[in-house]
Amino acid sequence: MTSTPTFSLGPALLFCPADRPERFEKALDRADAVILDLEDAVAGEAKAAARGALIDSHLDPDRVIVRVNPLGSAEFVSDLATLSQTDYRTIMLAKAESPKRISRLDPRFAVVALLETARGVVHAERIAEQHNVVALMWGAEDLVASLGGTSSRRPSGRYRDVARHARARVLLAAGAEGKAAIDAVHLDIDDLRGLRQEARDAAASGFAATACIHPGQVEVIRGAYRPGAAQVRAAEALLAAAAAHADGVFVHDGRMIDEPVLRHARETVARATR
Repeated sequence: MTSTPTFSLGPALLFCPADRPERFEKALDRADAVILDLEDAVAGEAKAAARGALIDSHLDPDRVIVRVNPLGSAEFVSDLATLSQTDYRTIMLAKAESPKRISRLDPRFAVVALLETARGVVHAERIAEQHNVVALMWGAEDLVASLGGTSSRRPSGRYRDVARHARARVLLAAGAEGKAAIDAVHLDIDDLRGLRQEARDAAASGFAATACIHPGQVEVIRGAYRPGAAQVRAAEALLAAAAAHADGVFVHDGRMIDEPVLRHARETVARATR
């Protein structure tokens, strides 16, 4: 059995319509990785041209994800035929729902499963188990639409409970299988404060990356995932104290310290160097 490929892109993943090739290189330069979108961002009549643009592009394939249309659609078949003519080998599968069908995809492609329907979220754990799935992402607006709802957020801007549940379930399903989790986009481009709060929460909760739709959101996300100098100093001091203690549990600055707390500190130091 082939080993599962890993996902190490992030923290800021920038969507770019695949029918706008003049934006490809700029988007990749601005972000940690670019998601070239063949699905919702491209109108039906422009999809053929978008596929041609992908074939003609020459981006670093290690930093490119291509969002393809849902399994079962004629567009999906054309999308994969197109990608077979390129070096791009990481796909984001829109509206992923069926673990069995995902497992049977062309083994050349690593899959980021985008769970944005009720059925997809309910199957999150089984989808995360599939050998070719490297990451899970969730989508709020399509999810609520699949339930017959009208908005994923309250008037305050906070997610409704169903969206928060889906976000947590996708994160837990990914983590249980050692896969990466990607947080949903923040659609209000001008709400950088709200984006910063959500990205900080995503980083603290264990998400590997946050997707975004505008270049102006990239540095906000990067800053949210990057621990501050004071956090790094505290983590380093804690790890130094741990090295001086032979016992498994000890007290540091009035706190009981055990292995889970040390793992938090190690992750803080690691994120500061990424």
